[in-house]
Amino acid sequence: MSQLLIEPFQFEFFRNGVMAAVLAGALCGLIGVYIVLRGMSYIGHGLSHAIFGGAVVAYVMQWNFYLGAGLWGFIAALLINQTARKTEINADAAIGVITTASFAVGVALISRYRSFTRSFDAALFGNILGVTRADVWVIAGVCLMVAVAVFFAYRQLLFTTFDAEVARVYGIRTPWIDALFALLLAATLIAALQILGVTLIAAALVIPPITARLLSDSFNRIILLSTAMGAATGFIGIYLSYFIDVASGATIVLAQASLFVIVLTITALQKRAQRRLVHTHVG
Repeated sequence: MSQLLIEPFQFEFFRNGVMAAVLAGALCGLIGVYIVLRGMSYIGHGLSHAIFGGAVVAYVMQWNFYLGAGLWGFIAALLINQTARKTEINADAAIGVITTASFAVGVALISRYRSFTRSFDAALFGNILGVTRADVWVIAGVCLMVAVAVFFAYRQLLFTTFDAEVARVYGIRTPWIDALFALLLAATLIAALQILGVTLIAAALVIPPITARLLSDSFNRIILLSTAMGAATGFIGIYLSYFIDVASGATIVLAQASLFVIVLTITALQKRAQRRLVHTHVG
């Protein structure tokens, strides 16, 4: 039995996949806190589709994948911010127009260059088989960059997240903070793309922070809990995907959703018990 449990770790592709999933899960959990508290859950879904378009363009033009997709995603995020700020178009509409257009570019190029079709499912749903040691180092580098940026810009990001107008009054350059956040988000999405796939990244950005929010009202604790949950479910999801032969992105998100249901059930039961206790004392 124990031999069966450790069997996956005999393969290098699985060890690479586990390390990448844990790092990507933690990264999504960290950035996801800011996304959820900003009320921007849809932007994670939208930008992942935009980055897919950039990834296909990078493939066709024979550019470096991370450079091409990252630049495309960063520009898309800036366009969304500028469109929402300087026109009468609201943010949701700007996200819908820009990101779906980018995704359509990717689909059009796939239909034109058939050689990319083999990787279409992997790009959409994630695939640990394609993760190399070089990819793991790239994801680790992105994690380090995001952690350092969040550490040094913690106050500015926090202030801008909760009240951008007041932040401007106190001298915080919110356009620069928005640009920094767009860069961090684009980097996070690219790092997680191969593990989670385009269609499931948004869930990985949203579920751990929401689950953490059920457990605490403290911003610092929410960040720590969300990051830890992202890493843990990344490991569990990849591990399960090996045995049940399901796309890695799907198993990771299902693990996160299961954890959310468990936490939601426990907290609901605790609140019900507290209400009963209060009624008992009042009565």
